[in-house]
Amino acid sequence: MSGNGSADFTYVGSELDLFARASNWKKYWVGCVRPYIRGRVLEIGAGIGSNTVALAHAGDDWTCLEPDARLVERLGRRLSEHGLTVRVIHGTTANIQSRGQYDCAIYIDVLEHIEDDHRELAHAAALLRPGGRLIVLAPAHQFLFSPFDASIGHFRRYSRGTLLAAAPPALDVERTFYLDSVGAVASAVNRLALRQSMPTAGQLRFWDGVLVRASRVLDPVLRYRVGKSVVAVWRRAGGGAEPRQ
Repeated sequence: MSGNGSADFTYVGSELDLFARASNWKKYWVGCVRPYIRGRVLEIGAGIGSNTVALAHAGDDWTCLEPDARLVERLGRRLSEHGLTVRVIHGTTANIQSRGQYDCAIYIDVLEHIEDDHRELAHAAALLRPGGRLIVLAPAHQFLFSPFDASIGHFRRYSRGTLLAAAPPALDVERTFYLDSVGAVASAVNRLALRQSMPTAGQLRFWDGVLVRASRVLDPVLRYRVGKSVVAVWRRAGGGAEPRQ
């Protein structure tokens, strides 16, 4: 995904349906980011809509942005099946002309697919109202970059520092944290030993059913300083701070 504004994009990954079944992981990160979502929301890179279904009720008005026409079609069907009234746009942030119209923009495992992430976040920041939030969840730690990352079109993994460095000056950091400390160990094993380009269904069930549950206990003990995924929340300058829900 080049991030050059073209809607003529085909997603190269094949993991969306597989990871859509990771219900424990989805409940975990959704609970962590939901308090920061409000108002008019733009979900960037909505894919097949599994995250939309989990999150859309957190906002008052939800828009899905997706550059792959095939996924747009699947996204529309899924939203209809779940009875969600959600606006769907085929394109990228560069295609949206109206600035300052959203209270929140979110990237869930999307930013790592965009080659020019600095430019992408600058586009997203311009779409936010003063005080609006930008939320990113992304795979953590470049040393964990594996054949799996390469096979699904990842350009990079992030540390807290490299993720924050990708954001424009118009955004003020509200919070950063890591999730899934136990999963990070499993990813290291895959990186060093197994070197798989795609997890098996059984491995995914074990991670979601056992490792994620363990991480939910261990992550708070580690004060969210270790994990397989990293989350950053920013606010666009010009709005007053709000207490978390």
